[in-house]
Amino acid sequence: MYLFPRQLLIQHFWTAKQQIDFLDIYHALRKQSHPEILCYLEKVVPLISDAGLQWHMTELCAKMQHGTHPAVHDILALRECFANHPLGMDQLRALQMKALSRAMLLTPYLPSVLLRHRLKTHTTVIHQLDKALAKLGVGQLTAQEVKSACYLRGLNSTHIAEERCRTWLGEWLQISCSLKETELSLLLHNVVLLSINYVGSRR
Repeated sequence: MYLFPRQLLIQHFWTAKQQIDFLDIYHALRKQSHPEILCYLEKVVPLISDAGLQWHMTELCAKMQHGTHPAVHDILALRECFANHPLGMDQLRALQMKALSRAMLLTPYLPSVLLRHRLKTHTTVIHQLDKALAKLGVGQLTAQEVKSACYLRGLNSTHIAEERCRTWLGEWLQISCSLKETELSLLLHNVVLLSINYVGSRR
């Protein structure tokens, strides 16, 4: 435990410095999947039947590639693509699910059926937590609770000021609470879309 605290000790027993160092390590691991996930989004553009949605997806991918943090309405404009073909939860391919699992800090080394089931379950739980959190209000959370909530949802909040974390969490909740159960694939991808270019998060 002394030699391998990250692997053998739960987070409660980490020192303050270990908290920062280890969370950075885990985020670096999940960040490796971000380019792959964005690449898949670019590849599905020709599969989108609606010309307007094709344009929105192309614009979003371009913004992501150029380091722009997307607005809430940019993401919600694409909700239809994530409800059915080509990006609905039941339409995701094995390699996409593996990349998304890594982005969620979940092991990708499972059969496709289990990967899909676990991603659905994990995203549904976060969606339910979001609804409860929205009712409570972000202002009721302590600084540490806000940072933990952001980290769970894909943002490396260890190096971002508390107020900026609260702003980001507010954007996440605005998106999450607008989604139906059938659109949760968008919430899953939001782990990357909303966090990758947020100010202070590109370490």
